[in-house]
This record gives sequence, structure tokens and C-alpha cells, in this order.
Amino acid sequence: MPTPVLLEAAINGMLASLDPHSSYMDAKRFEDMSVQTKGEFGGLGIEVTMENELVKVITPIDDTPAARAGVRAGDFIAEIDGTEVRGLTLNEAVEKMRGLVNTPIDLTILREGSADPIKITIIRSIIKVKAVKFRVDNDVGYMKITSFTEKTFDDLQSAIEEIKKQIPTDKLKGYVLDLRLDPGGLLDQAVSVSDAFL
Repeated sequence: MPTPVLLEAAINGMLASLDPHSSYMDAKRFEDMSVQTKGEFGGLGIEVTMENELVKVITPIDDTPAARAGVRAGDFIAEIDGTEVRGLTLNEAVEKMRGLVNTPIDLTILREGSADPIKITIIRSIIKVKAVKFRVDNDVGYMKITSFTEKTFDDLQSAIEEIKKQIPTDKLKGYVLDLRLDPGGLLDQAVSVSDAFL
């Protein structure tokens, strides 16, 4: 029998002849994708990036364990449960921070203006990812879709309703739909979003 590695290579080879957007997902990758597209997961509630081999906090999400524990934008996470972040990829670090709800995680944080590392223990909770962020700019409604999850269309409808409350119908010029840096997600959600305007 072929090994799993050979089998996966063969499947990917067949899919490569279809189009550049088709690829095979093993059980682990499918599980990761399911977490991303569900729109909620067990975690801390921070948006992060990688900088100087450390995890940098872009922003803590309001009313999440990280925000309540005092994590700030600009903080650098140097250790996760005693494991150095240096040497890990961003995905590996994020995977370490996600986990079962109500389980603790210890972070060592480097913060500008603080001479010593800050140690914080956070209890993971359910994090609900807002798929659509919106604001009103004069007489235009601006909506940014961060990803196509199970919640995207519902979030979009809520955003449109809120925008209509803030701008009278006779003054509303239209909407800006921002899809920049959207990594994709569920096709049916993308179709539903298109239907909302078409």
C-alpha cells in the first residue's frame, strides 16, 4: 500500500491539473479550516502578527480574556507556557494559544517602557470572531469583510441595518465593501454576500 505521504502527493498532483485554487486537505488541515470558518474558537482574543521572531499583538479584541488580563496593542509575546516563541512559525504560536475553553495559559510579555518581562496567566474562553467590521463615513457606509465564516452574511446584514439607522435613506449614497486581505473561506457565504447587493 502507498504511504500517506505518497498518497497525498498523488492527490495534490491530480488536483494541480484542475486550477490553482484546488488542493487536498488532510484531517489536520481540515480541522484547522473548520475552526477558522466556524467563526468562533477557544482562545485568548488577540489579533497577532510576527515581528522580530516574536508574536506581536496588533490589538486585543474587546471583552475577551486577553483584554481583561491587560494585554495591550504593541506587546510582544516571548514565551507561551514556558516555550520560547523564537523558532516557531506564527501558525504554530497561534495553535499553542488556542485550546480548550476554561484552560489556563501562561504568557511572558515584553512591553515597551517595562524593564522586566511581564508574566500573565489567562483562562481561555470562547472567542467569537467578528467577520464584518463597519463604520459610517459622512453619507457612505464602509464595511470590511475579514473572512467568509459561518457568521459573515449575518454580520453583514447587521452592519447594513446599523448603517441605515445612522444615515437617513435619502442621504445614504451607498456602501464601500472592503475585501482587502480577506483570506477567503466558505463559498456559500461569499455567494450570499454577493446576493445581498446583486
